[in-house]
Amino acid sequence: MAALCRLRLRLPKTIAISNLHTSSPASAKQHYKMLVLGGGSGGIAMSARMKRMFGAENVAVVEPSEMHYYQPIWTLVGAGAKTVASSGRSTASVMPSGVKWVKSNVQEINPDKNTVRTDDGTEISYEYLIVALGLQLHYEKIKGLPEGFEHPNIGSNYSVQTVEKTWKALQNFKEGNAVFTFPNTPVKCPGAPQKIMYLSDAYLRKTGKRSKANLIYNTSLPVLFAIKKYADALWDVVKERDLQVNLRQNLIEVRADKREAVFENLDKPGETKVIEYEMLHVTPPMGPNSAVKGSPLGDEAGWLDLDKESLQHKRYPNVFGIGDCTNLPTPRTAAAVAAESGILNRTISKILKNEKPDKKYDGYTSCPLVTSYNTVILAEFDYTGQPLETFPINQAKERRIMYHMKADFMPHLYWHGLLRGLWGGPEPYRKLLHLGMK
Repeated sequence: MAALCRLRLRLPKTIAISNLHTSSPASAKQHYKMLVLGGGSGGIAMSARMKRMFGAENVAVVEPSEMHYYQPIWTLVGAGAKTVASSGRSTASVMPSGVKWVKSNVQEINPDKNTVRTDDGTEISYEYLIVALGLQLHYEKIKGLPEGFEHPNIGSNYSVQTVEKTWKALQNFKEGNAVFTFPNTPVKCPGAPQKIMYLSDAYLRKTGKRSKANLIYNTSLPVLFAIKKYADALWDVVKERDLQVNLRQNLIEVRADKREAVFENLDKPGETKVIEYEMLHVTPPMGPNSAVKGSPLGDEAGWLDLDKESLQHKRYPNVFGIGDCTNLPTPRTAAAVAAESGILNRTISKILKNEKPDKKYDGYTSCPLVTSYNTVILAEFDYTGQPLETFPINQAKERRIMYHMKADFMPHLYWHGLLRGLWGGPEPYRKLLHLGMK
């Protein structure tokens, strides 16, 4: 139960101890030219780049977690195609050598004084700050959670503590409703809530249980997917596989002991519907990091308030941001972080020379929409919602090669490219394609 209660906090990110980099408990006062908050994908990628720009001794990363996880693979973990172990490495193994690792939580950010205070009371001052704190999961905003995860038949691919419960629920499925949800908040990887539905459908077909299953996707959104080209392709998949999609339905309660999920009709507030389930996959409500929300760095909703092209803070010119904690109007994905990292690196290098940033982030993001155990629709698009595709083929079509890119190639590129600051920038997949042609 204690482990599940920790789901109220933000998802673990990264940090660890190694003789290859400086790591110690936070001490009284510290100062760094570049301070990075967060050791997730954006934080580690940028700390590697900042090490080259400032020198290792001038860079510090604040991050409490011992383990770093490649979270995009959890979709496949929840469907039994990958293991949790394959998704994680010690933070020590990904932390850039020589940088200072402050193993604490960020408690307070004071950009007017260029200081950060950690949860053990340590004050750290900085010349430049990169905020990469991610977002927070709020299972507790659904009545009956997170304690409901103690019951069988319910899981969530968004937490390391619950992703294996999804796979167990899928394996134990006999007959009835398999229900998949999308909350009424911003989320990271907005395709993931429906990917597990397609994989569950494939698994139930493979095991001969599909005829006894009713697969239901209840989403708070008014559309299946935000980009019409890919939404049209997904609707075709939904119809072909006899999946039920209900729009504008928001999960508000889980009665795990009765295997009941309660949804509110967002178009008719107060109107609710109870669905009995044999399997339930929950995508939790999500929100901004509390330290960002409680500081002058947040916008009205609490997200890091950035210039969407330069990734520089709108009011504090020595503050920058990357990833899920920001208010950039593009879906929060690892591919977006890859694109942002190259732009942010260029922005900071220009600022250090008292020059105006000359590279603009166009909002590039990508979502490999897994539709079975061997097919993917590779969605790539920008701020305007226009497809920004890498390959000279129709990427809205389900393809086996895209699945292998998602399942096998991208994890390798993540660990050995992105986290080392060696891959990123505008249209990161296109860069790989060009490299392969040389």
